[in-house]
Amino acid sequence: MAVSVRLDPRQEEELATASERLGLSKSEIIKQSLDAFLREKQAHLTPWELGKDLFGQEGSGVGDLARNHSKYLKEKLRAKNTR
Repeated sequence: MAVSVRLDPRQEEELATASERLGLSKSEIIKQSLDAFLREKQAHLTPWELGKDLFGQEGSGVGDLARNHSKYLKEKLRAKNTR
């Protein structure tokens, strides 16, 4: 995917200098820099942010279970003991 970025003259000059010095294309330097930035940001995520796409994937289907767990537990126990 192509993305355009506007650099100020100083950034453009420093990028060109780094490209020549390192023997890497400007695009490669930008990609490596972006990867480093994203890795650092990922390291600062909370445990919730890291796993939020996994939470709630399996469940009881009962939306208020956390709040009313004792009510549901009593119902389950009554049902089990009346068999």
